Amino acid sequence: MTIGVVDSGIDSDSPEFAGRLSSASRDVAGSRGVDNPDSDHGTNVAMIAAAARDNTGILGIAFGAQVAMFRADSPGSCTTPNKDGKNECTFGDTAIAAGVNAAIDAGAKVINLSLGGSSPGSILRAAVSRAASAGVVVIISAGNDGDSTDPAVDPNNPDPFATGLRAAGNGNVIIAGSVGETNQISAFSNRAGSSAQWYLTARGERVCCVYENGAIKITTDSTGARFVTLFSGTSFSAPQIAGAAALLFQAFPNLTAAQVVDLLLRTGTDAGATGTDATYGRGILNIAAAFAPQGATALSTSTVPLPIGDTTIATSRPMGDARIGAPLDTVLLDGYGRAYDYNLASGVRSAAVAPRLTAALTGTSRTIGGAGGAVAMAFTVDATGRAIAQPWQGALRLSRGDAEAARVLAGQVVARIAPKTSVAFAFAQGADGLVAQLQGRNEAAFFVAGSAHDDVGFDQSNQTTLAVRRNLGTWALTATAARGNAITGSPLQFGTSLEARRGEFPVSRIGVAFDRGFEAGRASIGASWLHETGTVLGARIHSGLGGSGADTMLADAAAQWSPAPGWQLGGALRAGFTRAGSAGTLQGGTLVTSAWSLDALRSDVFAPGDSVALRLSQPLRVESGTLSFLLPIDYSYETLQTGMGLRTLSLAPQGRELDAELGWSGPLLYGQAHAGVFYRKDPGHRAALPDDKGMAVSWRAAF
Repeated sequence: MTIGVVDSGIDSDSPEFAGRLSSASRDVAGSRGVDNPDSDHGTNVAMIAAAARDNTGILGIAFGAQVAMFRADSPGSCTTPNKDGKNECTFGDTAIAAGVNAAIDAGAKVINLSLGGSSPGSILRAAVSRAASAGVVVIISAGNDGDSTDPAVDPNNPDPFATGLRAAGNGNVIIAGSVGETNQISAFSNRAGSSAQWYLTARGERVCCVYENGAIKITTDSTGARFVTLFSGTSFSAPQIAGAAALLFQAFPNLTAAQVVDLLLRTGTDAGATGTDATYGRGILNIAAAFAPQGATALSTSTVPLPIGDTTIATSRPMGDARIGAPLDTVLLDGYGRAYDYNLASGVRSAAVAPRLTAALTGTSRTIGGAGGAVAMAFTVDATGRAIAQPWQGALRLSRGDAEAARVLAGQVVARIAPKTSVAFAFAQGADGLVAQLQGRNEAAFFVAGSAHDDVGFDQSNQTTLAVRRNLGTWALTATAARGNAITGSPLQFGTSLEARRGEFPVSRIGVAFDRGFEAGRASIGASWLHETGTVLGARIHSGLGGSGADTMLADAAAQWSPAPGWQLGGALRAGFTRAGSAGTLQGGTLVTSAWSLDALRSDVFAPGDSVALRLSQPLRVESGTLSFLLPIDYSYETLQTGMGLRTLSLAPQGRELDAELGWSGPLLYGQAHAGVFYRKDPGHRAALPDDKGMAVSWRAAF
């Protein structure tokens, strides 16, 4: 990468440019060579842009770039005092234009003009226009007349030299202003004015350091104190921006000059009035922001947006602490076609650990029901006792909104339609609970420990379930069909906002179960097929990665046995086999899951109607299994081609939740009481979480 500098020459012996001073460097205003013993301006400008990373002196912005210096100061001008009595080099349009053209021919991608003055002539404007057409970025100083009182000078706009060349640059020119240590506009710096859209500031006040003979210049005052000599001016803001442009070209060879200019201006740190303003223009140079991804990001093989920071995968409860800390690397392209390594695992969100005790104790629902003949009904309704502003007047007809306001939380209707056939319908209730009721299974209630047959791995909403049961002699067959929405285990982060609600995606399930009663108990077996649209066992995969849902086969077995009067022992086992669909980068995968529970219950322990029960259980857990992704893992700017690699995501957690709960239930003081103590090891299948233990007492009465 070559930076062209048109200035007063350079110290060609300086170690800061050793091996990096272009052979194309020359004097374009005479035959003096590039070394100028009468001016260090060009050397200091070049060092700010590209001084070596050599652990001495200063470090240039683009420290690895080559410098092509084109000396353009008019012969003798650097030693001729100006009207203020100062020795300042002067530059003619013809020499500057020759320097610009020579820089283009030398292959420079960036040209720095730390020069200023009156409006440029046609020859120089044509040279800058040629640079723009050649894909070169040109950086020009805004001028140092910000504190001028000369009525012929406009301090609120860049000097005419800068504005004239900016107009000739066809969008490839940036005007550089100066800020000081506190990022306030320097008093000497010309402001952005009408060129605000193309104006960017950088540190140009008290910049280190003046060099002489390849070393930092040290000044000794009258007291013998030694000082490092600093310098100020928009001349030294410009090479910082030029160096930043060179870095962008080096890192991202695909960028055009217009894109580099747009990136630097777009990513400037806002200063002064909000947005582009007449003082700071587009703000203050921010190289880190310019290098960060900008615009929409996506996998290098896809056009589907995958913003950095979005949730990539939201796992479900059976996956627990799977993949925590493990990498899942890929390559993203930003809106400028720049490639970035990205760890998809940084966007994995684990399912929230369910606060089971809180949910069990804070419910405000009430169940009402009744039976008559061949029909039984039960409904769970909101029992918050909210006041009604006005009594209902008119016909008893409920709109959909009124019906929802009535807050019927769940309900079921069971009807015997033939001597051996029953039909049941339920909403807000899953198939497992309905099957258990039709089979007549009687299980104790617990605060925390759940039954293996009540767990599909994720919460659901808007459930509707239909079940048909048919007696077949000593056996009975129950067929079910259900549909609803799977709810993701954690909120989903998309863009800059976190969704307040967890995502919901369609899910359906059909199944059959056989059961048989014995003299001392009952046994059942069953199988069901669970189809998810948009989730994998409740886990959500970002659309930018693909995924088309999953199918799960669940196999169930349960038994209850009464070894003696008042005693009941039981157990349930669930095994699952989930196959993820293949779409996008997701190549599929298989998960093996299991859940189990063991119960013991003793009735009439302390009083008629009470019971003491113990349950040991494991909630549904992924025992083994991975998802496979075919991901871009390498990118070539030369060919714009992507290298692909197969990456696997293990969803088997390290932790294993085991629950134990001992509870008592019975009538107490005209109500029903329940007390229990529980212990949860590795809550949510997360090994790093402390074990959860506690006790609870509840009492309810209906009046």
